[in-house]
Amino acid sequence: MTDTNILELQLYNTMSREKQVFKPIDLSRVTMYVCGPTVYNRVHIGNARPVVVFDTLYRVLNSVYPNVIYARNITDIDDKIMNAAAELGEDISVLSARYAKAYFDDMEALNNLEPTITPYATQHIPEMISMTSLLIDKGHAYESQGHVLFAVESMEKYGQLSGRSLDDMLAGARVEVADYKRYAGDFILWKPSSDKEPGWDSPWGRGRPGWHLECSAMTEKHLGETIDIHAGGQDLIFPHHENEIAQSCCAHDGKPMANIWMHNGFINIDGEKMSKSLGNFRMVKDLLDHYPGEVLRFVILSAHYRSEQSFSAELLDSAWRSLDSLYGYLRGTQSDQPELNKSSAGYKALLDDLNTPMAISELHRLAKLMHSTEGDEQRAIGAELLALGDILGLLQQDPEQWFTHARGSEDISEQDIEALITQRQQAKENKDYSGADQIRQSLLDQGVILEDSRIGTQWRRS
Repeated sequence: MTDTNILELQLYNTMSREKQVFKPIDLSRVTMYVCGPTVYNRVHIGNARPVVVFDTLYRVLNSVYPNVIYARNITDIDDKIMNAAAELGEDISVLSARYAKAYFDDMEALNNLEPTITPYATQHIPEMISMTSLLIDKGHAYESQGHVLFAVESMEKYGQLSGRSLDDMLAGARVEVADYKRYAGDFILWKPSSDKEPGWDSPWGRGRPGWHLECSAMTEKHLGETIDIHAGGQDLIFPHHENEIAQSCCAHDGKPMANIWMHNGFINIDGEKMSKSLGNFRMVKDLLDHYPGEVLRFVILSAHYRSEQSFSAELLDSAWRSLDSLYGYLRGTQSDQPELNKSSAGYKALLDDLNTPMAISELHRLAKLMHSTEGDEQRAIGAELLALGDILGLLQQDPEQWFTHARGSEDISEQDIEALITQRQQAKENKDYSGADQIRQSLLDQGVILEDSRIGTQWRRS
């Protein structure tokens, strides 16, 4: 653990509004919870950004600490799921299982590691009921007309995360004003279910949990009353994370739910904020039909996680060319097993609040440097390059595989490409340079680029 004495990981804490040195509660058990999806549809690229960002943080934490427990939940009971299932005429468990599987597939395609724990909301109903009962007993919640609501006025510091007063939050939010609420800002912990709706028995009748309650109960169950890091998208600061804090802190006599709160910025599509009203969602699956998952990951990491990020075809194409360049440098070179250089500029950038753009710049610098060297020096630089790539979740493929299965027309087979390269080489040996150029152009017209070097001719799809 000497690294923790030498290297300091600094993270921006939304709660304190500043970067601070990360100090785990327990050096032997670092805990992180990231809010996962509500599984009623395929996920869009905005949903993927926190996964990629905090997967990268998970990798960084693993490079410093011996045991990192990372939980990312699945919300499989929610009114959105119920509505989608009703429209399709199927059970919510069937629909949620299908879209959970689709989510796992999409996130794997973006080179995300599996979390340590993937808790499902429906598997934690007893814990949710227990927390709700505790909040009632402590005077922070009340039952009304079959609902149980959290009384926000009972918490002195409610609104600390978002930095807004109750009046400000009510003015800026779509708050359901119902006759069962004592105060308009009170939020639901438990709601009644009709005979046709999914529900569970509780002291307040058959019903189902509120969205905010789910994450509080799952966090406590798997990680503890106070955890090291809680993370998610910027859109979750209010009301979701604010309400999680209210539930957990009041249930645990004021203990903080998390020591550090982290949030990634929004994604803009072609210069406009992505939103349902604009209809400019980009589903991950649709993007994966046109781009390798590593390209999507590269784009996400090319901007600092706290900044707003633009997404466009031009940016994706540029990222693809950058990866082509990096894999091109790796092609035909020798390197040892990945070996992380913790004194390198790239690694230090990641320790500085996940400065992934600077780390990516270091990938390019190392790749060019490696390409200009030979022997042991080349292998050592290559090992450092691959290790930095690993911690970013990039350069995960064999270069030949990358160029063989990358973009471009698949009409011409690998065997035909290799045959034409052989013909071109024969033409050059016969001094038929016009014929060799015609073969090169023919392959280019079919989306295949030839690259001549001292080790021979290699190819990739354009």
